[in-house]
Amino acid sequence: MGKSSFWHEFKTFAMRGNVIDMAVGVVIGGAFGKIVSSVVADLIMPPLGLLIGGVNFTRLHVTLKPAEYAADGSIITEAVTLNYGNFLQQTFDFIIIAFAIFLFVRLINRLTTKQKEEEGNKPAAPPAPTKEEVLLTEIRDLLKEKK
Repeated sequence: MGKSSFWHEFKTFAMRGNVIDMAVGVVIGGAFGKIVSSVVADLIMPPLGLLIGGVNFTRLHVTLKPAEYAADGSIITEAVTLNYGNFLQQTFDFIIIAFAIFLFVRLINRLTTKQKEEEGNKPAAPPAPTKEEVLLTEIRDLLKEKK
């Protein structure tokens, strides 16, 4: 297997329609995820934090080992923390993103169903005559002309 066949095979794979569609979906999904994360972090969590006493979820943690400081106040070793607040924030993000995608897919499914129903209500065009039917029609017309 030479280099040219490898690159040709790779090019064929990379230029398939479904691979390109998937790449577009990943890019759009990443952008959509950033928007939803912003909605959660900037619009939903501040009022929620205010309701439960001004808590910022991303700052919630349990200190497993405190930081060690030198005599001059500089940090010798950082504190070891279990950041469960960040986990909660990411969980909220996921739930809201999943719900938003659910609503979007539900909307698309309803629109698709309506479109199929509308297409189903239209009368179907009559099928084109087969070759035999055309030939028989021509024979019939020729016989009529002879009479």
